[in-house]
Order: sequence, then C-alpha cells, then structure tokens
Amino acid sequence: MKQTGYIHIYCGDGKGKTTTGMGLCARAAGSGLKVLVYQFMKDNTTCERAVLEQIPGITFVDGLPQEKFSFQMTDSEKAQRRGYYESQFSLVTEKASREGYQVLFLDEIIYTIRAGLFSEELLLDWLGKKPEQLEVILTGQGPSPQLMELADYVSEIRKLKHPFDQGVPARRGIER
Repeated sequence: MKQTGYIHIYCGDGKGKTTTGMGLCARAAGSGLKVLVYQFMKDNTTCERAVLEQIPGITFVDGLPQEKFSFQMTDSEKAQRRGYYESQFSLVTEKASREGYQVLFLDEIIYTIRAGLFSEELLLDWLGKKPEQLEVILTGQGPSPQLMELADYVSEIRKLKHPFDQGVPARRGIER
C-alpha cells in the first residue's frame, strides 16, 4: 500500500483553495517535511507567502513581479506567459527532485491550464513519473477528468455565498 507521494487537488468556485493548500504546507513543515511552493498567476506579494516564508522548511520559488488575469492579456502576452510558466514548471519540478523536497504545491496550475497558459499534457506526463515520495498539491477551478483520475485526493470547495456577488472587491488579507 502506498504511504506517501499522493496527489491532492483542491478545486471549485469557492474561496479557500489556496488557503487549504497553504494550510497543508504549514502542517507538513510543522512535522519536519521539506516543502516547495510555486504560485502561478500570482505575483510575489501574496499575504500567505509573507507568513509562510518565515517557517523553516517552506521555500517559495519567485514568479513574475507583476501579474494580471488571463482575460486581461493579449494573445501575444498569453503566448509569452505560456512559455514562461512551462519553463518555471521545469525549474520547480527539477528543484523539487534534485533537492529532496517532500511536498510540492503548484498553486493555481489548474486555472492556468484552463486559461490556455500551460500544457495539461506536460503536467500529466510529469505526474506520471514524479518522484515516488513527493506529495503534490494542485489548485484551481475545473480540473479535467484525466487529472481527477490521476489524483488521490480531490476536494471541491463550492461557493454558496460570497460578498463579491454584491460587488465587494477582494480584500487584502481575506480574499487576496
């Protein structure tokens, strides 16, 4: 029976996918595991990062200093971003393997796939041959059936009510 190296997906339209993944990272680091985090579609200033970077055992790989939503990008920017994300993915996964990380969190990779900014085939191929003991956390809306089949955990976070629906913008420290 497999003891480690599971694949987790936190998906859905509700608030809390990243928060859940970050909580698992904190738990893992608290038990002495070595954790690597990369956040797709986010700059390097997220509130959760500011705290988790202070925890021994958690390492973040920097992304771009500025990000915008995929719907704000031109086709040229999307093509550039896809190349960048696929390059970052290679860098992060090689680092996880080479440096013996036990947990890898790829925040918003599923959203990035859905937006056409990352190759799902690249992710599926890597997951099929990832280091056996590496626990992998993936977040975002709308994972494909193939990705869900490959995962060991799939948890859906569903929105029932949210202030955004009444026009309240995301608040720093709460929603972003």
